[in-house]
Amino acid sequence: MIGAAVTGCDGDSLENWDPLASSSSPKSTTKTKSEPKPDDAVISGTTKIKVDGHSVNVSCSGEAADGRPVIVLLHGAGDGLDKLAGIQKTLSAKNRVCSYDRLGSGASDQPDGPQDMAATGKILTGVLDRVAADNPVVLAGHSLGGLIAARYAPEHQDRVKGLVLLDATPSTMLADISKAIPESAKGPAAQLRAQNLAVFQGQNPEKLTITDGKVRSAGDIPVEVVQHGKPYLAALPEYGPRLEKAWAAGQRAWLALSSNSKLSTAEKSEHYIYVDQPEVAVEAIERVATQAGGPSNGG
Repeated sequence: MIGAAVTGCDGDSLENWDPLASSSSPKSTTKTKSEPKPDDAVISGTTKIKVDGHSVNVSCSGEAADGRPVIVLLHGAGDGLDKLAGIQKTLSAKNRVCSYDRLGSGASDQPDGPQDMAATGKILTGVLDRVAADNPVVLAGHSLGGLIAARYAPEHQDRVKGLVLLDATPSTMLADISKAIPESAKGPAAQLRAQNLAVFQGQNPEKLTITDGKVRSAGDIPVEVVQHGKPYLAALPEYGPRLEKAWAAGQRAWLALSSNSKLSTAEKSEHYIYVDQPEVAVEAIERVATQAGGPSNGG
């Protein structure tokens, strides 16, 4: 969450910072088709589907291979599936890959009211039912998308067979930012603290309230946690180094998701790892997809 805010900062005042704003990294020009696909049609390209009474924008590409899981990409806060178009295209050369706009994001409907993790998880389940059916799934999430994937997997071990977390929002981010930037902070740091706390309380386009929680186990599924290597959070005067330490600790904490987990660092990346070093993200996702596919795929 905070990653999006700091990544978008060019040294100016934080007055206009939006903790949910995208970074300055390039966006895709992918067009969205307006016609919904029939419920039984294989989705190819970008279209709308109905999930729990809402119109949800989804994109799928690549062919499904026997034994291979469907890869589902989850965007960060303030982003949408358009930002994932580049990595989705690369992955689709060997995999079936889908992405979607969460409610309140991109071209999907607005939520009816405040959402919690259960509500956003319900939409994810509906998307998986439509794009993956009974096939195993690997979830690959960036930032808030990573947090959502990590909270979802332990309760859905029957279908989620692998996870890739790309600089995922830590499970204790609310407490982390409260401790790293004290209430007594002034100026830009105080603004950043207030804005992020408001975001976690639901003041964001998804109307999603995000609470801290313990990292729960998803069993022994393959999990790769990839953290940023360029300390962009340290750019915030006085409190930046504390934020970097808290973020790094949060990445290590995600390893408790599985007995088969691994932490690596994208040395040349800031928050948007799949933009700064797409090859690092692609390789991690493909490794997990191969392991999730079982011995017949070399896992």
